[in-house]
Amino acid sequence: MFRYVLAWFPMLLLAVANGAVRQVLFVRHLSELRAHQLSTLTGSIIIGAFIWLVIRKWPPSSVQMALVIGAIWLVLTVGFEYFMGLVLAGRPLNQVLFDYNVLAGRVWVFFLVWLTLAPVIFYKPKPAA
Repeated sequence: MFRYVLAWFPMLLLAVANGAVRQVLFVRHLSELRAHQLSTLTGSIIIGAFIWLVIRKWPPSSVQMALVIGAIWLVLTVGFEYFMGLVLAGRPLNQVLFDYNVLAGRVWVFFLVWLTLAPVIFYKPKPAA
């Protein structure tokens, strides 16, 4: 399981790079909401491709293990997000929670669902011998 925890760190770097692209390119040409939505989509594609590679390189032994991997990545991601928002940036909780407001057009929660389920979606059981 340790290798899957380590695999989360490159995903973090990909997410930071995707956020930089959002700030440099998307925000210049789109509203903040549209930039958020597009960045969530591009991040989902990029990180999804990375997850596909990880699951191909280190296939989980079962669907249950794939779901545990996704759950671990979810906890690490949300924990990192809260730490960055609340502790390092000093933002109030309601501001940190704003990206979870689907009714306001925020789609971050869909990325979190994808992050959690992608290992299961990409999992292929080993053929019976």
